[in-house]
Amino acid sequence: MIILITGANGQLGRELAKQYHKKKGIDLILTDVSDLDITNVNRVNSFVNENKPDVIINCAALTDVEKCETEIEMAYKINTIGPKNLASAANQIGAEIIQVSTDYVFAGNVNKPLTEFDEVNPQSIYGKTKLQGEIFVKNLNPKHYIVRTAWLYGDGDNFVKNMLNLSKTNKILKVVNDQKGTPTSTVDLSKVIIKLVEDKNYGLFHCTCKGECTWYEFTKEIFRLKGITTEVSRCNTNEFPRPAKRPEYSVLRNYMLELTTGDITRNWKEAIGEYLK
Repeated sequence: MIILITGANGQLGRELAKQYHKKKGIDLILTDVSDLDITNVNRVNSFVNENKPDVIINCAALTDVEKCETEIEMAYKINTIGPKNLASAANQIGAEIIQVSTDYVFAGNVNKPLTEFDEVNPQSIYGKTKLQGEIFVKNLNPKHYIVRTAWLYGDGDNFVKNMLNLSKTNKILKVVNDQKGTPTSTVDLSKVIIKLVEDKNYGLFHCTCKGECTWYEFTKEIFRLKGITTEVSRCNTNEFPRPAKRPEYSVLRNYMLELTTGDITRNWKEAIGEYLK
């Protein structure tokens, strides 16, 4: 099986490659923007036709939510047009497409875990562009897997490493306590993606680790596990005004996994404990 991974230098791309390298009968094509500009329809069509992958996993995205608010055209190109191009090119050769999406497709104003059947209503450019990417993938390729995740961390820049670095130079850190979600390891997300492909389980799926917490609670657990004594102080989102609106509550329930192949993700505390070892 030939698998093309776009955005292969990102956190998820690296972890997927690591896990696929352990499997027999898999040929990986790893690309980043310097190898394949997914916003260029002619380049995508040519690349896919030349390499003829069986599966395309799109990990490429503009995930800087503040930049999306100011660089709107770029956000739509990468998060919407890129998936459109990949889904169409994959469909032309009968290949499958996996689109990684986000909790930001929801408004985040309902205080209950969100399933794949709940109404979407993105409040930011990031969320809007990712949702439109989902729609293109769904409409252009019947062999699609759309996987929404949240609060992702792995091998690369992320919230966990940022907090660890800040703890070295600050005695007190203020962290928001009025946004709730689920920290998710790229290890767990990669395992689910690989299983979906193996099972040919097409459709829309949520995939986060189990449980929920605020950013404040997440930080407290990180510091507890690492024995860091830096004080963590609660604060509200409005104390750090930023251009992009964040969902207040974006806990995703992996309902479709529960109903089909089974939810193999770990509790977020177990996953972050392993990551920090």
